[in-house]
Amino acid sequence: MNERARVAVLASGGGSNLQAILDHLETLGERRRAEVALVLSSRAGSGALERARARGIAGEALARPDDGDALLALLERSGIGLVVLAGYLKLVPRVVTRAYRGRMLNIHPALLPAFGGPGMYGARVHQAVLDAGARISGATVHFVDEEYDRGAIVAQWPVPVFEEDDARALSERVLKVEHALYPRVVDAVAAEAIALDDDDRVRGAFLVGPYGSAFALPRDDSNFSLGQEMDAALSF
Repeated sequence: MNERARVAVLASGGGSNLQAILDHLETLGERRRAEVALVLSSRAGSGALERARARGIAGEALARPDDGDALLALLERSGIGLVVLAGYLKLVPRVVTRAYRGRMLNIHPALLPAFGGPGMYGARVHQAVLDAGARISGATVHFVDEEYDRGAIVAQWPVPVFEEDDARALSERVLKVEHALYPRVVDAVAAEAIALDDDDRVRGAFLVGPYGSAFALPRDDSNFSLGQEMDAALSF
């Protein structure tokens, strides 16, 4: 994409990840490859819509989130090139996920494929991690397909789970990672530095993160140096 990708953000709640994306793109300035042009919500009174209005971004509550044809028509009419789910609690209809294959992202507050699937969102995810006795959790960005949390993984960033954690403490630690990771992945996908191939493999260079983990992120440092930025933003 030579021009900036027009992004639609779908959110059901307060929209903190939306805010993180907006703030990061603003920081990038003319270097950004993504532009949030539309915010859609499954709830009329969501904080995400309020954040959109505050920025002068078109926002709309979906009367029928399960109406795939209407949602697809709205996205296409708005010239949307990339769809970003940010705390969106509805299953995106198949007609939309197929039309936006490789152009729809979601972030999940655990290290998929563990602790994902229908009903696994918010505090439920973090409590499941604690109940399982896991010592590492984190955030996962993945392409969206027809199933909850099953699309090809784009990037992950782990966080420690401490013995004294409850679901709220763990959620705050993971959310901090989400706010740092997701905006950078969104801009990288908009720039086509990360893409989904026909065989459902994620194309993109890998950088090494904490604990020896690997992340599909571009090597081009003109927009960001993810490892340095994440290390600077996070302390546990």
